[in-house]
Amino acid sequence: MPLYDYKCDKCGESFSLIMSVKEKETTKVKCPKCNAEEIRQVYLSFFTKTSRKS
Repeated sequence: MPLYDYKCDKCGESFSLIMSVKEKETTKVKCPKCNAEEIRQVYLSFFTKTSRKS
């Protein structure tokens, strides 16, 4: 399942949630610290490593 990163606009808390794509579409995410709904998804860079040589 994908990991989604969020940041609360109210208190500034950054947090991550593991959810399926369907859960992400239907779930109203709240800040775990202040319980606010004013959050935004943060897009972070990532690195992948494969066994194949390019």
